[in-house]
Order: sequence, then C-alpha cells, then structure tokens
Amino acid sequence: MTITDARRAYDTDVLVVGSGPAGGSAALALATYGIRTLLVTKYGWLANTPRAHITNQRTMEVLRDLGVESEALTFGSPSHLMGDTVLCTSLTGQEIGRIRSWGTGPASATEYASKSPCEMIDLPQTYLEPILVSNAAARGAKVRFDTEFIGFAQDADGVTAFLRDRVRGDEFTVRARYLIGADGGRSAVAEQLGLPFDGRMAKAGSMNIVFKADLTRYCAHRPSVLYWVLRPGAETGGIGMGLVRMVRPWNEWLLVWGYDIEQPPPEVDEKAARQIVRDLVGDPDLPVEITSTSLWTVNHSYATVYSSGRVFCAGDAVHRHPPSNGLGSNTSVQDSYNLAWKLAMVIRGEAGEALLDSYTAERAAVGRQIVERANLSRDQFGPIFEVLGVGGGSDEQAIAEGLAALGAQTPEASKKRRLLEEAIQLKNYEFNAHGVEMNQRYASSAVLSDDAPAEVWEQDPELVARPTTRPGAKLPHAWLVDARGERLSTLDVIGDGAFTVLTGLSGGVWDTAATACQTELGIPLRVVRIGHDNCRDAYGEWSRVSEIAEDGVLLVRPDGYVAWRRATASESAQSAQDELLGALRRVLDR
Repeated sequence: MTITDARRAYDTDVLVVGSGPAGGSAALALATYGIRTLLVTKYGWLANTPRAHITNQRTMEVLRDLGVESEALTFGSPSHLMGDTVLCTSLTGQEIGRIRSWGTGPASATEYASKSPCEMIDLPQTYLEPILVSNAAARGAKVRFDTEFIGFAQDADGVTAFLRDRVRGDEFTVRARYLIGADGGRSAVAEQLGLPFDGRMAKAGSMNIVFKADLTRYCAHRPSVLYWVLRPGAETGGIGMGLVRMVRPWNEWLLVWGYDIEQPPPEVDEKAARQIVRDLVGDPDLPVEITSTSLWTVNHSYATVYSSGRVFCAGDAVHRHPPSNGLGSNTSVQDSYNLAWKLAMVIRGEAGEALLDSYTAERAAVGRQIVERANLSRDQFGPIFEVLGVGGGSDEQAIAEGLAALGAQTPEASKKRRLLEEAIQLKNYEFNAHGVEMNQRYASSAVLSDDAPAEVWEQDPELVARPTTRPGAKLPHAWLVDARGERLSTLDVIGDGAFTVLTGLSGGVWDTAATACQTELGIPLRVVRIGHDNCRDAYGEWSRVSEIAEDGVLLVRPDGYVAWRRATASESAQSAQDELLGALRRVLDR
C-alpha cells in the first residue's frame, strides 16, 4: 500500500484515547516522528487537579529528547524546594523526623547529578498535560475534546473506533492503523481488549482535598513537596499517613487523607474539607480556600499483557497503584516513549510488525515492579507506628504519649530512638529510590544480548542507579564537549526518533558500515564518533562508563536503550557491515 493509498484508507495512523501523561506523551512523540495522530478525550479540557507531580530524571530525559524540557523546567518547582520531607504530628506540631529526599541529601546529590544531565522537578499534572498536548498539536497531531470512546472493532488491516461527540450528541467512527488506550485506571479500552490483570483493586480508600492557603511560615524554612502527618486515624486507608502536599510553594496544596473502604464513602463537603485541612496543618483559624475534593481507591493491579492485535494500552490503564514513590506519571510517559518509535517505524515500513511485540516484553515487567514498589512503600509506614506504639484506634493522647516516651533518658528510650531512626530510613525506598527510577533493563526481540557475564549489583538496585552499556540498558550519561567548547550529554547525541551507531575516534569502520546499512535498509541511521571535535570526551567520563574499546560500537535505539554492542572492532570492513546489518535486521524484524 502506497502512502497515498494509506491516507485514503485511514482517517489517521494512530488514534490515542486519553489525554493524560501517557496519552499526551504518545501523541507528542508520534507527532514529533511525523506520524498522523488523533488524540481524543471525553473531557472538555486537560487535568483539572494536580494529581501526579514528581517528575524524575528519566522522564526529564524523555522530555529533553522530545524538545520540551525547557518548558517543564519553567513550570516545575526545582529539586531544592522538594527534598526536606517532614514527618510530624501537624505542620505546627512536633516533628517526628525528616528525610533528605529526591537526591537532595549530601550523599545522594552527587549520585543523582552524575547519572543524568537532567534535574528532578515537581511538575503537577495540571502543568504537564498542557505541555504535552499543546506541543503535540503544534507538531501536527489532531486533538478532539468532548469526544467519548465507546468501543472498537479491529481486523487484520486496522482498527475502527466508535466515538461520541458529547457536545452534539452524535456518534461517528474513526479508522486507524493502530489504537492506543491511555484512558486511565478505569480504561474502557483495556476492558474491551480483555487484557489479563494480576493483583487487587480498591484495597483502601483515600480522599484528595485541593486547597489554597498561605503556609509559608510553616514550610519555607524546611522546603519540601511532602509533609507527612500522624493524626488519629492516619493508619486507616489512605497512603500510609496523612499528607499535605505542596502544589505551588507555599500557597497551593493537595491534602490526602484515608477512609475505611469497608464503610460507606464519606461525605466531604466544603466545611468538612476545611476542618480536615486545619486539623492536619494544626491551625484552627487558618484561612482556607477549598478548590476541589474527590474520593479514590488505592489499587494493587497490573496487566501482564499490554496489547492484542493492533490495540495497545499504556499508563494507568495497565498499572494501577498508590502515588507512593511518585512513579505513576513517570512510568506512563516512559510507556508511550517506548511504544511510539516502534509504531512509527512499522507505519513507515522501516520495521516488521513483530517489533511491536517487544512493547509488552519490555514494559510489563516495569509496570509490575512499580506497582509492587508503590504498595510496599505505602505499607512501610508501619514500622514507624510500631515504634511509637500507635495503631488502629489510637487517639491524640496515645500519639503524644508515644512521642513523649522517645524523649526519656533511659536505655529503653534510647533503643526506641534508634529503632525510629531505622524505621524512618526505611522510607528511603520511597523517597530516594533512584535505582527503581533508572535501572530498568529490557529483555526482548529488540535487544540482542552479548556474551557478557550476568550483571552484578554491588549496591542496592532499588536505591542506587547503576549505568551500563550492556544491551537492554539505557545509554549512560556522560558529559562531552562540542566544537564550541560547550557541554553536551551523551544523551544529546542520540534519540530524535532514529537509531544511532555510537563508536570512538578509532571506529571508522563502523561509520562506513552504517552508511551501507542505511542504504540497504532505507532507514535514518545516525553515526556518532566520540573523540571528534564536535563531541570530545574532554572529562574522560565516557571512557570510564562505555565498557567498550575506542573501536568498539553500540547500536542505540531511538529511546536511548542499547540494542546491540561489540566491545572491539570487527575483523574487517565487510564483517563490520555484516554484523551491524544483521543486528539491525534482527531488532527491526527485517
């Protein structure tokens, strides 16, 4: 089928259902890659509450590659305003402890900074979604609001989606090559597709209260995005403790409080919401403007398969969990980034459809990991309660007595203080889980393993990021210097929707091989030789992390993951061409 015939046969190449982090990212990436894309959402606009917010380094790297990192930095709160996580009895009450979070502590700051060119920020969903969707539209994606997904029918050639215009009331169809269901935790696409799920839904009840109040005097001296509050009832439902979360410093906030899911859902009117806010802040006279309230449930559920035929699901549609660790929107963005380049290459005829099978193979394991981690982090408030001697039914006096016992000058109190410190440090697995965010390893047909020994983790893989160039890992960040003497990252010389052949100054044989492969396969193929004037290894950082000789080679995918590597030069120019061409054919199902 020619390009002209395809345009006549399909209304769009890819239909994206949902405009959240997963849907917006899919539309942005696909539009950036030149793929005809239609995004539909049943809502009249984008996110109206700041639900997701933590934006980790890997997601910032994705936004960097898609050309919107600067906008994210403009609207996000920087890391130095995020990291002094506080545990307390109220914002005016007694502090239980603090945790230097999100890589802002003296020990972790260097580790975070050395692993990425990007800074972690706090970017509420109300700011992230407009960045994604507006840029997608600017790059050619079509966006329809007030358009409800009803269902779909797929065949060997495409997908017919049935949609309803919620303004006019009429129903219509859209014919697409592929459909992406990014329609959230109650995904209609995933339900109709019959994706298999493991886990449990609705294990606990929570409420969100979005409000405005000037809390500068309580927070500016200990800047954080999260203030955890131990009040009577904090152990019921919810996400471990009460939470006062910064949306904008220091006058816009989101409060999270739990409720017993075995009981009827509570009525949270403005009066009740204001009372809960004042109770957790600890100021009975605080002027409060309630912006919105909502109820939601804590889930522990993940899909084991992400697609069937020409229909794919991404984001909360396939992994449903509490907001602990701040993994939700990050994983959603990264799902779509993984899928988009594969769809683009298949649609352009540059890859076989079997490449799309690698989406489930690579992302389902990540989805399961983050669901398990987020739920475990929620449960890891338990040791703090245990040390303080508070639990179900504890009142304000019992909490006060538990804290007072810590201050005694006795051997028993000394032991309790050590145990409390250990319990608080356990929360590093929620607030400093750098490895969970950066150590994702892929195993699929789009990754060609080499004969290297099995990876050895000398440090905790959940806490510490370990860069490597082994196939299936993300290309390590290292600072280079360009021809103007300015710094650029290794991540800046790859991506942009194309494969990259990455070698050193002595790797000229791979340059020649790449030119031949590009001609043979008809695909864009970038060649980068580190050591040339436009990307010098001035600091020696690349030589320390590359794990290959200067004449070796890495084949890096458009998403920055290593697809194949050879530690040293091939025996001849012809064998280099044969090896590289063979690797590309296997990865692309050619």
